[in-house]
Amino acid sequence: MKKILWAFIIFSSFFCRVESQLKRNMTKEEQKKAAKWVDSVYHSLTIEDKIAQLFIVAAYVNKGEKHIQEVTDLVNREHIGGLILMQDDARKQTRWVNQLQQQSLVPMLIGIDGEWGLAQRFAETPRFPWAMTLGAITQDSLIFETAKFIALHCKRMGINWDFAPVVDINVNPNNPIIGNRSFGSDKHNVVKKALAYMQGLQSQKVLSSAKHFPGHGDTEVDSHLDLPTLNHTQARFETLELFPFKKLIKNKVDGIMVAHLNVPVYEKDPKVPASLSYNIITKLLKNKLGFKGLIITDALNMQGVAKNYPYGEMDYLAFKAGNDVLLFSQGVVLGKQKIKQGLESGDISEKRLEESVKKILFAKYKVGLYKKFTPVNEENLMNDLNNKDSDLLIEKLYKAAITNIKTTKGFFPLSKSKKYLFLPLEEGNHEIFYSELQNKFPDIQKVTLSQLNSGKLNPKDYQLIIGIFKDTESSVYYSYKISQESKDSLTQLSKKYEVTLCDFISPYSLNYLDLTSIKNIIITYQNNSYTQKNMIDILTGAIKAEGKLPVKIAN
Repeated sequence: MKKILWAFIIFSSFFCRVESQLKRNMTKEEQKKAAKWVDSVYHSLTIEDKIAQLFIVAAYVNKGEKHIQEVTDLVNREHIGGLILMQDDARKQTRWVNQLQQQSLVPMLIGIDGEWGLAQRFAETPRFPWAMTLGAITQDSLIFETAKFIALHCKRMGINWDFAPVVDINVNPNNPIIGNRSFGSDKHNVVKKALAYMQGLQSQKVLSSAKHFPGHGDTEVDSHLDLPTLNHTQARFETLELFPFKKLIKNKVDGIMVAHLNVPVYEKDPKVPASLSYNIITKLLKNKLGFKGLIITDALNMQGVAKNYPYGEMDYLAFKAGNDVLLFSQGVVLGKQKIKQGLESGDISEKRLEESVKKILFAKYKVGLYKKFTPVNEENLMNDLNNKDSDLLIEKLYKAAITNIKTTKGFFPLSKSKKYLFLPLEEGNHEIFYSELQNKFPDIQKVTLSQLNSGKLNPKDYQLIIGIFKDTESSVYYSYKISQESKDSLTQLSKKYEVTLCDFISPYSLNYLDLTSIKNIIITYQNNSYTQKNMIDILTGAIKAEGKLPVKIAN
């Protein structure tokens, strides 16, 4: 009887540890059912299969039959805990996930990097605005709605974990890997947006994951390619980088993804990234910050970690450091062996394994994987994803983000009684914008820099509309930097003409520009059909710009 009571106390203690993060929106009765299911599944697994629950591997449908067979074998033979879906056809991917889930020993967590929706990985699916654009929106309820729609799209494909939101505070305009993926440079705004996003996902029982701990917003190296270093003081981390993580932990975020970063103030060994650091994961994140949810590595194929550690070995070290989930593992078989050896030698305790595996199983219960698996219906998949409501929300988001940086009375809104010239700068598409300008101002003329500099056009006769256009939609990592010619033109022309500047790219494009002589400055953050049409409504006064700059610009 004492042994039974002691076992119950141990399990209850575990359950209390994880429940503060993962029990969100669960009744006490549901928690009891979850505890029973978790305990039952855990004790049914062999030691090898318990270890296998730690692994999530990448699944591509466009890498050929060899890759497909390798992933299928990892599900059937190694009994891995989950998949991260990568590319490229949503229908094929859904069909494959259906097959693998039916073959899996324990139903798998299916994850995706879906920061701006399924379109981050799958073509022909709704693309929501970048986080930077969302950061400009003053109505946080719209961010909740965005994440709710993304969660619904995920569930329609059988996905139960969105590795989002990004909570990095982008204080470095030269950051090559975060940038537009961040809600901005104001920590309070980042928290508000991240909380709304997290809650939107969780409202549909899709897991969230704040990233990239302990903060990737002030780096100039891409951790996919090398190991960035953050030489900040502990006081700086406490007040800035860690600020959003603390707030989301308090509000019960499901998971936190740990980055491949060299952080000397917390980890003295320069070769040990945060993702493999016991000091950062266990001592800082778990013990000091009190996080009891799922801890997941950033992708283990990234050079920020893979450059110095072989596959399998890094999986072992990542688990030993305190991670629960080993994402994008390239060494499942060897990693399992090494973790088992660590358990047998006493280097890792069985209690440590139990903690992680039960957290994973609890997350699986929470997203409904305790039920008998029902394959996702593949019929009408693309129509269901590309529904009218999604498109209406996307249009609403772009409209809500538009920001008046500067307007001058008497020059804004634009008047049909004035004559206008239109000068497009940079290489991006602007056809819709110009077509709409012509509809509103039939006498407008599209001009080039050489025409403006020829002396044939009298600045007293015209006001000048300048647009900055780039291809912002092909990649979130596009360069916001504009040419020196464009910079010089803005400075010189604003001294000759009454200029309205329409900026269709990142606000960082305005860094270090002389904006004093420009009459009106409006920014949309992205260049697409939505923003080009919305800009016309702003210029004519049909709608008001309600957005707010999410980052600081230097000028």
